[in-house]
Amino acid sequence: MQETPTTTIGVPDVDADLSDRVRSGLVAVEEGLALAVAADDEMLDVTARHLLAAGGKRFRPLMVLLASHLGDPDAGGVVPSALVVELTHLATLYHDDVMDEAAVRRGVPSANAEWGNTVAILTGDFLFARASELVADLGPEAVRLQSRTFARLVRGQIRETVGPSPEEDPVEHYLAVLADKTGSLIATSARFGAWLSGAPAEQVETVTRFGEAIGVAFQLADDVIDVVSDGEESGKTPGTDLREGVPTLPSLYARRSVAPDDARLRGLLAGPVADDDMDEALALLRAHPALEESQREVRRWAEKARAELDSLPARAARSALEEICASVVTRSG
Repeated sequence: MQETPTTTIGVPDVDADLSDRVRSGLVAVEEGLALAVAADDEMLDVTARHLLAAGGKRFRPLMVLLASHLGDPDAGGVVPSALVVELTHLATLYHDDVMDEAAVRRGVPSANAEWGNTVAILTGDFLFARASELVADLGPEAVRLQSRTFARLVRGQIRETVGPSPEEDPVEHYLAVLADKTGSLIATSARFGAWLSGAPAEQVETVTRFGEAIGVAFQLADDVIDVVSDGEESGKTPGTDLREGVPTLPSLYARRSVAPDDARLRGLLAGPVADDDMDEALALLRAHPALEESQREVRRWAEKARAELDSLPARAARSALEEICASVVTRSG
């Protein structure tokens, strides 16, 4: 029986002082988020707090805080930039759920299911506005970085919506989408932390490349968790992506199989998987080589990220980022 992976990544426990300071930083981020989503309008206040109250991994603020230990983690812009990336991430979730027609997010009804698409979209816009307000205080270069990241997020969403062209390999198209939709914001998170803490320019570039690679690995691990999770232990309902017809790496690998024995699985994965077929689809996918192939791809991207860290000085911050790579692999089982 395959061990159920966890969906969470905690603070790396490689150095007591670093761990304590990062945990304190995450508390400050949580407090800042609560203030940032507050609205004078009662309805907007409820909808903006909806996903924040449901929890989340806070992986992007964690990346900001860890990267800030390459410089001065107490620098004034570090926590505000962590708020910027998490608010941006939260905003994209409201919009993603509308496009995916998702009914549940983080174990609670999605905003679009609760209040309709218009309210969900406008709430996402509100959170983007809050992020923009905060990033403006960090200066023109921070605004430019946030704008470029936002452009990549939009590009990734459009490419996912349109799908691969006939001459494109679906897997390569999917990985490019992930680099834009997930990798770009995690790269920006690491860059904010290193840059705003005053780390040397070459280290800022290093952790930016690291962030993009580990971001892709992080999302690919989520793809695997969607298949192998039992829900109760991992906190993620198995088959969520399959039910919504969202492409994931295991399903893409399985769909390109030409083996006659895979005809039934290919048929199930041709579109959104119906609830009545979910148990069968998950059982077939868990037993298929596509799952192991996906786990290898998680490891490949995590190793790519880890290799970027070789040029960093041997300090606690580097060890903590290396531990993140190991944790991402562990998440995928």
